[in-house]
Amino acid sequence: MAIRSNEMKLEIKKFQNVKTWIEDKVDDLTIKNEECKERISNLKKASGGTYSTDLILCEQRFKFISRNLHEFNESKNIPYFSRIDFKEKYNEKESFYIGKFGLNDDLKNEEVIIDWRAPLANLYYSGTYGKCSYNSPAGKVEGELELKRKFLIRDGALVDAFDEGINEIILKSNAEGDELVDEFLKVTLNQNVSSKLKDVVATIQREQNEIIRAYKNRPIIIQGSAGSGKTTVALHRLAYLVYQYEEEVKDKDILVVAPNKIFLDYISEILPNLGVYNIKQNTFDGICKEFIGYKGKILNKDEKLAYLIEEVNEEECKYIKAISKIKGSLTYKTLIDKYVMYLEKQDINLDDIKVGKYILYSQNEIKRLYVRDLIHLPIKKRKEEIERYFKKQLHNRIDKLKDEIEKDYFFMIKDIKSLEIDELEKRKKIIELYDERDREISMLKRNSSEVLKEFFKQWKSRNVIELYNELYSSKEFFNNITNNKLPSKIVNYIVESSKNNIENKVIDSEDLCHILYLKMKIEGIDKNFIHIIVDEAQDYSMFEMHIIKLLSTQNSVTIVGDLGQGIYNYKGIDNWKKVISSVYNDDTIYINLTQSYRSTVEIIDFANEVLKEQKLDIIPAKPVLRHGDKPKILKFKSNEDFIRKVEEIINEIDVENKTTIAIICKTLSECKEIFKYAKKMNKQWECISNSTSKIKGKRIIIPSYMTKGLEFDTTIIYNCSENNYNITSELDKKILYVNLTRALHKEFIFFNGELSKMLTS
Repeated sequence: MAIRSNEMKLEIKKFQNVKTWIEDKVDDLTIKNEECKERISNLKKASGGTYSTDLILCEQRFKFISRNLHEFNESKNIPYFSRIDFKEKYNEKESFYIGKFGLNDDLKNEEVIIDWRAPLANLYYSGTYGKCSYNSPAGKVEGELELKRKFLIRDGALVDAFDEGINEIILKSNAEGDELVDEFLKVTLNQNVSSKLKDVVATIQREQNEIIRAYKNRPIIIQGSAGSGKTTVALHRLAYLVYQYEEEVKDKDILVVAPNKIFLDYISEILPNLGVYNIKQNTFDGICKEFIGYKGKILNKDEKLAYLIEEVNEEECKYIKAISKIKGSLTYKTLIDKYVMYLEKQDINLDDIKVGKYILYSQNEIKRLYVRDLIHLPIKKRKEEIERYFKKQLHNRIDKLKDEIEKDYFFMIKDIKSLEIDELEKRKKIIELYDERDREISMLKRNSSEVLKEFFKQWKSRNVIELYNELYSSKEFFNNITNNKLPSKIVNYIVESSKNNIENKVIDSEDLCHILYLKMKIEGIDKNFIHIIVDEAQDYSMFEMHIIKLLSTQNSVTIVGDLGQGIYNYKGIDNWKKVISSVYNDDTIYINLTQSYRSTVEIIDFANEVLKEQKLDIIPAKPVLRHGDKPKILKFKSNEDFIRKVEEIINEIDVENKTTIAIICKTLSECKEIFKYAKKMNKQWECISNSTSKIKGKRIIIPSYMTKGLEFDTTIIYNCSENNYNITSELDKKILYVNLTRALHKEFIFFNGELSKMLTS
């Protein structure tokens, strides 16, 4: 409920005082920042590139000041978003203001603003009125929560404030249908979407807060319906972990795996806004390419999906889907493991390392080290470790062989001495043996290092991409590795398509995880991550999920997805239980987020009807009680007619200031066709394709499979005809559901011919 006017006046005064303090602090820090920069420049000149303690200390101070300056600058317009009144046991009641960053007044030795990630701030998100507690670094703190107040701030001014009711549970409806709604949340959700994903520290809900603050070293799988904020929650969790485990979790040790480059751009501002920098962000394909050192062309999953959607060749589409399923399975991991065993056997088919006739290192010793003592290491690292060990032992080995040579020649000379022959002849033979012995020893000392070097040069591991390609060198060889367990037609297709890719110097994105896994087995990788976030995880194969697990050093992974949006269902995940049991051995936290904060009740109810057609074991989205217009279904006769009607819609909604508008087509070819007509009619639209990395305009035409995770004020779905979205196609059901869940406020559905039965059933 909104607060009383006299309280509001006090809050406005407090707000203005804090703003003034922050502005003064920014001025002070700006001066210090410039002074520090100048001092660093002078110290660098004075040191002349040599070590300087003063320079290091000054750089550390500059880093600290710059970070403080950034946080105060970020807090100028919205210094805080909430207040709690907490009476600690045996102490007086205190008021605490919570913001995006913790801000301290060093002169008064006082924390003016509490960081939203601090233990005390947890009372704002999950605490209830009356007796409660929070866990601080010093232990459990008990007391009473007497107030939870939320502030609505616009353009740097406090415009309203809301107090949360006693033990109020946001967005709950009782059996009689009475609505209990967070007014502050409703006001926030009614705002328009921007081109970037924003932080939601002011509106984090109880269930989201529990995820954000969950235990670090255990995988979390979040099944979140469209608009449930699962991506936002995962990124806020990341910011929380960096704050909470400051010494252990560094920015550079965190990885965010996104579905495409547009999505990476969409989330690009949220982490810096939360004070987290230098995070590794990439697509799964991009990560694999970096690790294997591949810079060539990739046949990406979107190109393959587009081909499957258009079904140019129905028979080939069946093979593509079947092979994608096989290649994405953990059974295929077993196949790669068998191939590695084959390579290991090839590697130990070797001879003794000899210098002349002398054995420097025997093949049995090499095999023992390779297949037993160092079996825990990747193949290449085993070889490197053996080479290091042999080099270290070389001097002793030479001495040992030298002793053996001297011993052999000692007995040979002794035998000569015992012969009853002419003394001159005897002396001559003995000298010859001494010379021969010295030559042998000299040759041993001279050639040992070179022989050892040449052996390891010949024994070195080959390029993993070449090794992977060899797996498909022939059907006979591939069948041998698979023990003839795959149908011949499937084998033929896999081998032939692989050979075709090799000839065209392209790698199928589905093969990237296999090559990376092979690299892990052959060479190992130098970089792992302390925490990994995987978005749109339902589109990953089981094999790819296994790779992600291997990239995490502490089993610290946040996996978010929605089975209802699994448009790559031919290879992706259709059941989280499989991931939990097969990849993480039943050791995960599984959470189902069903509350949707994106769309109106009318849009979500409409989309849920399509979700029902998928017959999945998931709970449909429950909308925030924010109402709007029902989605409108409109018929069009031609593409020109479609563009004209779209422009009529835009003229109407422009009055309502619904700024971001997306025409969502099923395929890229449809997008290009519509864009061509729009351009012909002098209409300004931006066409998004697979190569697009950034959305520049507010009016876009985008293929269905690239909208995942994105949201728009208004969406216009192109041609939802039965022919285009067939009720018998599982893929069409998922694509249409994705399309219908992108809009915040308004949705228009166009069709040509007969309307899809998914929208009429």
